[in-house]
Amino acid sequence: MARPNRREARANAAEVLLWLLFFALLVPAGFTGWAIGHYTAGGKRSVTRNITVAAPMTTQTTAATTTTAAAPATTTAPATTPAPTTTAATAAGNPAQGKSVFASNGCGACHTFNPAGSSGTVGPNLDTAPALDANKDNMPLPAFIRESIVSPNTYISPGYPKSVMPQTFGSTLTKTQLADLVSFIAAGSK
Repeated sequence: MARPNRREARANAAEVLLWLLFFALLVPAGFTGWAIGHYTAGGKRSVTRNITVAAPMTTQTTAATTTTAAAPATTTAPATTPAPTTTAATAAGNPAQGKSVFASNGCGACHTFNPAGSSGTVGPNLDTAPALDANKDNMPLPAFIRESIVSPNTYISPGYPKSVMPQTFGSTLTKTQLADLVSFIAAGSK
C-alpha cells in the first residue's frame, strides 16, 4: 500500500477551504443584490389599500335622482336631466348628493375634507388645495375639480406623486354623480 502524500492532502484541504470561502461570500452578496434590486425596482411598486366605506342605500339615491330629473331643464336653478348631452348635468349638481358620492367612492380615505368629515393624507387637502391649484392653473374652480377627478394626472398638486389617484372615475361615475361630486367639493373648498 502506498502512503498518502502530505502535499496532496494539504492541496485538497486548501481547495476545500477556497470553495467554502467562495460560497460564504457569494451567498450574502447574492442576497444583498436581490434585496436592493427588489426594493428599488424603478418605482414600479404596487400598493394595495383596503378601503371600507358605508355606501348609502341605492333606493334613496335613485329616488332623489328621479326627483331631480323631474325638474324642468329650463329653470335657472341647478337641474339635471337624463339626457346624456345636457350641459346642465355637468355644469351644476346637487352638493347633498355629492356628499354621498364622495363617501361611497372612498374619497375620504385619501383626502381631508371637513364637509365630509374625512382626514385622509394620501392626496391633497380638499378644503384648500382645489381653489389654490385652480388659481395657479387659471381655471374656474368647478372645471378644475372636474378635470382633477376625470383625469387626475393632468395637474398634480405640489408635494404629491403622480398616478396615485385612480384613473377610472371618469368612466365609473355617471354624469350626474360627477356633477354632484364637483358641486359638493366646490361648495366646501375655500
